[in-house]
Parts: sequence; C-alpha cells; structure tokens
Amino acid sequence: MTMTELTFGQRLRTATDTHGPLCAGIDPHRALVESWGLGYDVDGLAAFTDACVDAFAGHVGVVKPQSAFFEVFGSRGIAILERAILALREAGTLVILDAKRGDIGSTMMAYAEAYLGKDAVAPADAITVSPYLGFESLRPALDLAAQTGRGVFVLGLTSNPEGRTVQHARLRDVSVAESMVAGAAGENAGARERGELGSVGLVVGATVGSAVQELGLDLAGAGGPLLAPGVGAQGGTTEDLRRVFGDALPNVLPASSRDVLSAGPDVAALRDRALRTSESLAALLR
Repeated sequence: MTMTELTFGQRLRTATDTHGPLCAGIDPHRALVESWGLGYDVDGLAAFTDACVDAFAGHVGVVKPQSAFFEVFGSRGIAILERAILALREAGTLVILDAKRGDIGSTMMAYAEAYLGKDAVAPADAITVSPYLGFESLRPALDLAAQTGRGVFVLGLTSNPEGRTVQHARLRDVSVAESMVAGAAGENAGARERGELGSVGLVVGATVGSAVQELGLDLAGAGGPLLAPGVGAQGGTTEDLRRVFGDALPNVLPASSRDVLSAGPDVAALRDRALRTSESLAALLR
C-alpha cells in the first residue's frame, strides 16, 4: 500500500458517511432464491446475484456476499461471486466477503492471498475470519490486509446459543471474547491515535442481549468497525443495537440480508428497501 492510498477503515468511514451505515447482504440460499420465482441452480444464482448487484452497486455503501451460498455450486458459483465482487467494487461499493476463514501458518497465508492479496482474482475490501485457533493464527491475514489497504472482521461475539461455550469461556479470568476485542484493539492502536477508524473489525451479533455488559467488553475501545448481523428478519431491532453497542454505536455496521432481499426480485424495490433501511439506521446511529 502506498502512502497516498486510504486504509480500509478510512474508506469504510467515507462510504457510510456518504451512503449510510447499512451493510446489505447477498445471501442466495435456496428458500430465498425460490421465493423470487427462480430455480435453485446456477442460472437462478446468476439472476439473483445480478439483481442484487444492479440494486446495490453505487447506491449502498457496503455489501456482504455470503461465500458459502456460491461455493455450493462449485466453480460456476464461485465465478458468479467473483463477477459480483468486481462489479460492486467498480461501482465504488465496498465488499465484505463473509467467508469466516481461519487456519494456521501457510494455510492461513493462502486464504489471505486468495481474498486480500494484490494478485487475488477478485479481492474483497475485507473478509470475515475465525480466530478460534487463537488470535495470532490470523497474523498472515492481518498483516497482508494492512499491506494491501484491506480489512478483516474477527468473529468476536456471535448470537448462536452454542457460541457461548467458546466465546464466554475464561482463561485466567479473561474471556475468549474479551481476548478477541483486545487483539483488535492492539491492531487498531495506530489508527485510534490518529483519530481514525481502524481496519480490524469485530463481528458482534445484534441479538447477543446483555452479553457485552456481562463480559465487560470495551467495544468502543477496540477502535474498529463492528459488523452487526441479525438486524431485521433475524430479530435484531434498533433498540437491540442501542442496548448491545452503547457508546460504540458510531462504529456499528448493521448487516441485513433477508429483510432487504425479501423486497426482490424487482431491482427498484430492492434498492428502495435498502435505501430506506439505511436511512432509518443512520437516524439511530447519529
């Protein structure tokens, strides 16, 4: 990354200031694709994805495709995903690829190169990563993202009930979730000192209830963006966002997939739903 290039955190702040805070998901799972009247096959996947790109590109600040729903169709599905990433980024829309990769050593380096490297076929602006082999297992992705001006979102506190067995577990009185927040804070220290948003974010579910308070997590102090899935169809409300994130609200990136996508397949209706959702979220987070 050259000195003239912006970090992911800087670009994300500009994108949300311009278009609002919504992170619109592209989740072509079977039920949703079929609810649009499309076949659950490669052609249906392509039509679904193209409609989302047409609706969101240049109008929504951030889009989050779920990699698994493309991978299920093999190489043809991944080709559709790559085409979507390139089209969204060409329109100036940031892309967070929800891939939740996590491994060690050379394998983690290969994942990082695939999604964040300068020679990646269709690099995302950021990816989600799983730190449960230890925060430092993410080092190849953290370092490469910093070099290429991209970002990572580390799973911090997820809303699935079984997540508590890992994320709430303690070692020497420090919870796993707290160690992830501390890791992100360390990576973002330089940006925080400059008064900027860091490029290492955390994934914190909008429906985790009082867990942030119970675990004593300093989400604002982490200094990075907070990707908050679960808004809308998954039950997360604006009140949940206020209760969960508190003084970290300005850094929250609420993610909504099914609620926005239920407006499809009409492109204009999809775009309108996304814009109205982003406006209402912006009013909350101001």
